[in-house]
Amino acid sequence: MPATKPLERVEPEDDHPELGATTAEYGIVMLAAVGFAGLLVAILKSGEVKELLLGVIRTALSTG
Repeated sequence: MPATKPLERVEPEDDHPELGATTAEYGIVMLAAVGFAGLLVAILKSGEVKELLLGVIRTALSTG
C-alpha cells in the first residue's frame, strides 16, 4: 500500500472580499435575536398579556 502525503492546509487570501462576512452576519443575527427576546420578555411581563395568556390556558385546561 503506497504511503499517502498529508493534506496541505490552504490559507485564505487576505484580500478576499467576503473574508469575515460569516462572522459578522452571525454577530448581527445574535444581536437581533437578543433584542427580540428582550422585547418579548417585556411584552409578556405586562399585566394585560399575562391575563390573556392565563385565560387561554384556563380555557384549554377546562375543555375536556
